[in-house]
Amino acid sequence: MAFLADQLKRIKPSATIAVTDKARALKLAGRNVIGLGAGEPDFDTPDNIKEAAIKAIRDGKASKYTNVDGIAELKDAVVKKFKRENGLEYKAGQITVGTGGKQVLYNAFVATLNPGDEVIIPAPYWVSYPDMVLLAGGEPVEVATTMANGFKMTAQQLERAITPKTKWVLLNSPSNPTGAAYTRAELKSLTDVLAKHPHVHVMTDDMYEHLVYDDFVFTTPAQVEPSLYPRTLTINGCSKAYCMTGWRIGYAGGPEPLIKAMAMIQSQSTSNPAAVSQWAAVEALNGPQDFIAKHNKIFKERRDLVVSMLNQANGIKCPTPEGAFYVYPSCAGTMGKTAPSGKKLATDEDFVTELLEAEGVAVVQGTAFGLGPAFRISYATKTEDLEEACRRIQRFCGNLK
Repeated sequence: MAFLADQLKRIKPSATIAVTDKARALKLAGRNVIGLGAGEPDFDTPDNIKEAAIKAIRDGKASKYTNVDGIAELKDAVVKKFKRENGLEYKAGQITVGTGGKQVLYNAFVATLNPGDEVIIPAPYWVSYPDMVLLAGGEPVEVATTMANGFKMTAQQLERAITPKTKWVLLNSPSNPTGAAYTRAELKSLTDVLAKHPHVHVMTDDMYEHLVYDDFVFTTPAQVEPSLYPRTLTINGCSKAYCMTGWRIGYAGGPEPLIKAMAMIQSQSTSNPAAVSQWAAVEALNGPQDFIAKHNKIFKERRDLVVSMLNQANGIKCPTPEGAFYVYPSCAGTMGKTAPSGKKLATDEDFVTELLEAEGVAVVQGTAFGLGPAFRISYATKTEDLEEACRRIQRFCGNLK
């Protein structure tokens, strides 16, 4: 349509949302579909967090607008969280709260990117990163990682990608879509490079911080290299660890001028996140944390089950990730084969389309995340559904000619 903005031609709809919507439509049509596309825990929000929200409603705290980028009580809880868990010292004026981590990321890009500014993004990446950069007028610079390197960007790759136009490097650990997480030593090698380039700022998406397995110890760049603190925006949120995807609360700590600019953008777009969600988030951050370890035990069991079963499927190779609740198997071994429908598989999109049609399993193609042929599975779903889905994937791969 002629009146739509030209910049819309630069972006595409979210592939993960598209897969989830397609699976939902097939279910409504009566198909037996197992959806493994959505990146959200299947556990309910803990009761103490729900009760805090109910109390806020009853006390009249959820009825009015709040400060644009967060109530004082939530900013205080975020300050304490960063100090307690990451050894990072922030003041309330250095904290912003948005409608999910996604808004915090977007506000930061809009506040900082001029036309032509570059943002280094390791691939595979969360589908929204490049499109947010494009919408904000910047240029995403994708750095392809490899399965052999654990889907992690190396110091040499980072050094090669930096140019005079580089504004940000964006690091997501543990990663959506691969579950890969950088060790302290791996982060140190990257921060050593960044220390030599004072014009480059660091944006970290730590949303999966608490979802790590096998004694992995999480660290974040400003913690590893304190000299980067003045040019780092450390982003996190309540969605994943606290099972609060629907509550929509993300937050960040960073330089005060940037935080003020992000608040100004939020004041002219959405204003404050829902008041009731903010009071729930106060309890999430300040309240008991013991349920996280219980959830992680179940997630780890599911991860090990899925990795084992996928590696028994013809043409599939699945590494074991350090965190999050995703696996990112390669389907390169199935390319060129013919599906039961008679369709020859030429791309990972062909693979996921035929898998959905033949077996009713919904996964997301790797090319949507910038690196294929592969696909992403979210194992944040019932164990019996995961087992059945993996059996169907094994059967599908076994039926390829």
